[in-house]
Amino acid sequence: MKLIHCADLHLDSSMTTHLTKEKAKERKAELLASFNRMMEYADKENVSAVLIAGDLFDRKNISATARNAVYHAISTRPEMTFYYLKGNHDVRLFLPNGKECPENLKLFGEEWTAYVQADEGCRLVISGVELCEENHALIANSLTLNREDVNIVMLHGQEAEYAAQDKAEVVPLRDLRGKGIDYLALGHVHGYKKETLDSRGEYCYPGCLECRGFDEYGEHGFVLLDVDLEERTVASEFIPFALRNGHYVEVDVSDCMSTAEIMDAINETAKKEHLPHEDFVKFVLVGEMALASEKDLDYLNQWIQDDYYTVKVTDKTKIRIDYEDYQNDASLRGEFVRLVQADEKLSDEEKAQMIQYGIRALEGEEIE
Repeated sequence: MKLIHCADLHLDSSMTTHLTKEKAKERKAELLASFNRMMEYADKENVSAVLIAGDLFDRKNISATARNAVYHAISTRPEMTFYYLKGNHDVRLFLPNGKECPENLKLFGEEWTAYVQADEGCRLVISGVELCEENHALIANSLTLNREDVNIVMLHGQEAEYAAQDKAEVVPLRDLRGKGIDYLALGHVHGYKKETLDSRGEYCYPGCLECRGFDEYGEHGFVLLDVDLEERTVASEFIPFALRNGHYVEVDVSDCMSTAEIMDAINETAKKEHLPHEDFVKFVLVGEMALASEKDLDYLNQWIQDDYYTVKVTDKTKIRIDYEDYQNDASLRGEFVRLVQADEKLSDEEKAQMIQYGIRALEGEEIE
């Protein structure tokens, strides 16, 4: 028996933080299209159920297009069961006005709810609860599972070893161990992660179905589960599925002396990484640059903007200063460097930055 575990689709996201208005509109449509493609994949693979572990939508006001598309995907597949556990971004049920909840859409509340997905000698039971301030400290103790069943548990929150008194959206792994969980289907973390829960089960975040910004790196998709009730096993496989993924790429520019040389280093790194032009790419400059070097981030970002769907260059370099070179320098520059070096109130990073700006000013360059 096959099931899909997905989460954090964030349909109807505005995405205007990292994208132009036109691309944000396009990307919004692509997110919804990927959801529909996932449903077509489910049809081809004869998937019996889809687990949506929170944040199906991104905001309170859901567009009619997104609402109708999701309702249509569910209501036209009566043979497929949809388990929808709301996350912190999901405020209310998405049903279009006048539409009743389809029989194949199973919901959860603020107390544990369990559904029997299959009963073929051994039962497949899917349990879930929506975390809130009132119940988050009690959910582990109140979870009761039959160890003879194959148990899938759905939660939406951040994994932690222990429950947190002031944070509702915490999944206390320590308290869930030894409960008889075969697969803990989680949502909230936007990257794929699978780890051992205990000697019996594992926990998994499928991550976002699609990349939405520079902070969502790596491949995106969903998890395909294969449940064998005779063997009482749950096998999981991550399915890369996104139209566009996100890339975090460090570029060592220690040997670069100019913006043009930095651009060459970026291009060389991009070739080695085989970065798709249709993806989100964030280049991060690293290394120690010489004091006499120059770099212009605005120019770099303008230069590279057409090479990818959306791209950003940021700077994490440090300035390399050999103070011995200035010990006997009788010029104003040497005096300035020694003066800053002797200031014990400044950190090494602050000294380097101040020296760089100071020397540029002494050379007549306008400092913005």
